[in-house]
Amino acid sequence: MAEKGDKKAALVYKLSEKYDKLISTILIGNNIVNILAASLGTLLFIDILSDENLGTTVSTAVITVALLIFGEISPKTLAKNSPERFAVVAAPIINVLIILLTPINFLFSLWQSLLLKIFKVEETQKISQEELLMIVDEVQQEGSIDDDDSELIRSAIEFRDLRAEDILTHRMDLEAVMLNCDKQMIAETFSTTKFSRLLVYDESIDNIVGVIHQKDFYINGSITDKEISEIMTKPIFVQKTEMINDLLKQLQKEKSHVAVVLDEYCGTLGIVTMEDILEELVGEIWDEHDEVVESFAETPDKNVYKVDCLVTTDEFFEFFGLESDTESTSLNGWIMEQLGDVPETGDSFSYENLDITVLETDIHRAVYITVKVNEKSKNEENEE
Repeated sequence: MAEKGDKKAALVYKLSEKYDKLISTILIGNNIVNILAASLGTLLFIDILSDENLGTTVSTAVITVALLIFGEISPKTLAKNSPERFAVVAAPIINVLIILLTPINFLFSLWQSLLLKIFKVEETQKISQEELLMIVDEVQQEGSIDDDDSELIRSAIEFRDLRAEDILTHRMDLEAVMLNCDKQMIAETFSTTKFSRLLVYDESIDNIVGVIHQKDFYINGSITDKEISEIMTKPIFVQKTEMINDLLKQLQKEKSHVAVVLDEYCGTLGIVTMEDILEELVGEIWDEHDEVVESFAETPDKNVYKVDCLVTTDEFFEFFGLESDTESTSLNGWIMEQLGDVPETGDSFSYENLDITVLETDIHRAVYITVKVNEKSKNEENEE
């Protein structure tokens, strides 16, 4: 409104920037009116009723009701329902009061500074993450933003809390080639995986030495004549506790798309790609080569789901409406906890109202499980 040339709106904006002086003036004015009204009312009713005690009593009742109606409830109701309009009307009056009460405001500002020094209180106007999320919820409920906008804002706010270990692709799922691997085999790996980059390791996956980019491997449609060591780029190594907002900046600085995540023994725990990080902000990013996989797929059997074990424990418990009681971040880790052993096809166990069966395994880990959801008894629902 101020940018469009509304002078009164510009005044409101100017006053809002001097928040402490504005609030101080309103409080001083409020108290002056209340005290003056109470004093004048008492004198008036004592004079009318010719009885000090009765006049004081009547004055207290009448002035209290009058101040509540005309000094508190009415103006605050109007201001709440039409904040911009009310502020524009009230701003010139408050501006005059700020000028008139400047000496008193100055004294109160000195008193405020003294209090802050005595109690060693640091002034801060920071908003916590929880407060920001509450604001987003309120704005969404009011209809100012839709669900998609709300989800995007929430992702951006919570982005700083995520670490590399929360979003990595585990070493068991990596596609990598050996340093001395035959080029034809590398070409086949590029063809079957549809990846644009491949990790290169020397002897062990724990010793990743580089990254090959498809555009460097193929020159004019043919496999390059150069050695793999000549065309691969140096990998970026990060600890699993690295915050992903810091990792994003590092990838941008190094002009890289892949970071190798190390465990506490400096072995390869997994990798994080630029796409993984961006998906935490904007949601799943699909390309023409991605195979669409449902993490929680309904089966023909009633209340039975086929679950991809790549999901996290948080996603699993959230989907089935349960409270997480494990420190494992991976669903596979939780399954091993429950079984007390390496999972094998056909293994089963029960948890809360779920019957869980290992459907498929690969190299000592569960690939898919089936989850049957049993209806909770009334006693269990009441306990919840």
